[in-house]
Amino acid sequence: MEFDHVTLGQRVRFGTNRAADNLVAEVDRLGAKRVMVIASRHEAPIAEAVTAGIETGVWHDDVAPHVPIAKAEHARSVAAEHDVDLVVSVGGGSTTGLAKAVAMTTGLPIVAVPTTYAGSEATNVWGITESARKTTGVDDKVLPTTVIYDAALTLSLPVDLSIASGLNGMAHCVDSMWAPRTDPINQVLAAEGIRALAEGLAVIKADPRNLTGRENTLYGAYLSAVAFASAGSGLHHKICHVLGGAYDLPHAQTHAVVLPYVLAFNAQAAPESEKRIAAAFGAATAVEGLNTLRAALDAPRALKDCGMAEENIPEAADLILPVVPDSNPRTVDRESLEELLRAAHAGKDQW
Repeated sequence: MEFDHVTLGQRVRFGTNRAADNLVAEVDRLGAKRVMVIASRHEAPIAEAVTAGIETGVWHDDVAPHVPIAKAEHARSVAAEHDVDLVVSVGGGSTTGLAKAVAMTTGLPIVAVPTTYAGSEATNVWGITESARKTTGVDDKVLPTTVIYDAALTLSLPVDLSIASGLNGMAHCVDSMWAPRTDPINQVLAAEGIRALAEGLAVIKADPRNLTGRENTLYGAYLSAVAFASAGSGLHHKICHVLGGAYDLPHAQTHAVVLPYVLAFNAQAAPESEKRIAAAFGAATAVEGLNTLRAALDAPRALKDCGMAEENIPEAADLILPVVPDSNPRTVDRESLEELLRAAHAGKDQW
């Protein structure tokens, strides 16, 4: 056994109904005096409750999916204008992504308070969209200094969005099994993430107000992101980043749809990873485990339902093919990639 593993340094404060107190403690620990709070208009009531105990210098709600470059530049100018010394993000992946865009050029620390299961808060990966093309990269400056998890903050997330967001986290786990820098540590974290997410999402589907289910899902989402941050982006994420940026598709739903097709494509070519995934689901095969869970959750099924036009598939294949990782366990050519996209577009049960 030989590998080179990097674990990112980050504080995690996990506690239901503890977000406001934990934020006060972190702002005090960091000695921040001019805090910029980033939260969408939709998340404003939650953000106001979470930040009630701290002094805020400026509020910023100009948030959009996939972090358009104009939104990033606006947020950076606001931070500079107010001489900000800490960014607090309260919300989902788009909100965290905007905070990262600010940190990338300013070096400001971030305290992230997630309200979804996106996992972006635990990675040093950034993404910005310009001219309908999403660019991603890795920079330790964008890794939040602290993540504050509070399952009660996810209660406002509807069941369908909770499921899509949780499956987005599961995609981090699956991709981490064969991503470019995967190692045994990533794979152990990813397997436990799959188990926790599957258990938590099933509880949320049955009882949306069940905080234990939401805690398990948050825990699984965090593990998934830690594994992903170390292992890197695999085939699944390369596909979804292109689709999201080029066609403005909803982030979580797109990941939830594409995941079973990438798993089915790679599983036979990666038998050891396939066994780990299957065991995490408690199923005979990885594909059977994921598909059984998706059926029970009534998960998003097709890219056509996410707003992608079928005529865009050839262009999408052209955009994805150059960024497919060399480490992918199965060779990806244009024909197989277009076949995968067409199956995902239609939502085929068998592929």
